[in-house]
Amino acid sequence: MTVKMPVLGESSRRRKSSGRGWLLLIAAIAAGAYAWRWRAPHRQPAPGPARAPLTAGRPTLTVPEPVPALSAAAPPVADVRPAGPKHLSVPLEGALETALVQGAGRETGPALAQVLKRLLVWGMRVPADLQRGDHLDLLYEERPGEEPLVQAVRLVSGKLQRTVEAYRFRGASDAFARYYLPDGEELELRIDPSPLESYEQVTSLIRDGRGHKGVDFKTPVGSPVKSTFDGTITRKNWFFRGNGNSLEITETAAPHRKAIFLHLSELPRTLKSGTTVGRGEVIARSGNSGHSFAPHLHYQLESADGRVLDPFNEHATRRASLAASDRPAFEAAVAAAREQLSAPRIEAAASTTAAPPATQR
Repeated sequence: MTVKMPVLGESSRRRKSSGRGWLLLIAAIAAGAYAWRWRAPHRQPAPGPARAPLTAGRPTLTVPEPVPALSAAAPPVADVRPAGPKHLSVPLEGALETALVQGAGRETGPALAQVLKRLLVWGMRVPADLQRGDHLDLLYEERPGEEPLVQAVRLVSGKLQRTVEAYRFRGASDAFARYYLPDGEELELRIDPSPLESYEQVTSLIRDGRGHKGVDFKTPVGSPVKSTFDGTITRKNWFFRGNGNSLEITETAAPHRKAIFLHLSELPRTLKSGTTVGRGEVIARSGNSGHSFAPHLHYQLESADGRVLDPFNEHATRRASLAASDRPAFEAAVAAAREQLSAPRIEAAASTTAAPPATQR
């Protein structure tokens, strides 16, 4: 009898079980297919971009999903239009700054007091002419990073027995807005001759109580600066950290006063001590150098022996007036401001927190 020998490497047991393995594999595939078909209607599509079906022979086009429209329940957009000037109405029951802090708050009040003093000082002595019972109304704007901007001020003064008013206005041909009295004359006096032909405002005076030694003119960098008398340059750029670019001119004739100009733009090297200059001659340009927080010109007068002099006493003074063509617009602006200043307002806390009267002994 002939016996069939096994093939090298092939197991007789494996040969017998191979058919059973194929049957198990086919059964597993069939079960998986059945389970997939049963779950398909219940499956949620995975998030992701929508895909267009592939079409044979044609390019695939991806259509973006439409942006949903805002529903009526969407939050409203904030109104970013600037608000108008604020109306502050305060009685003076003590110091001016105290009343303004109580009325405008601790952040705005002190700066507002400084701005207001610069205006009131042109028509009265501050604080000597202020007294309890005076009433102050003003329109002002708060400006982040800058001092408040006063648009109009009205002070009823008991000591002076009159009302002090000033209104900010810019004429059609004017470079800057300035403060005017109700009759159209400027609130500020101008000195003649002036170190500047044009400037925005005087921000510091000898008599404003700040202890400043000169007059500060708010003016853009590069404004022409003129000598106020015939003289000779006697100093240039001393104490640069504080004064910045600076010049001192000594008057040729008696009484030999000294004019000092500080915080100038860069001075040319050709300008040296000993150079003679004439009255009204442009000697430099204004700047913001040295210990200065904003572009301006510091103009200072001293006597021959070094005493500080008030330029508004040493020079002739005048008040400029609005041009006739600007009067109708100015009068309309004043009428509108007066209406706002007279509008009923809830007065500041100063009216309800006034100090009790002193007890007589």
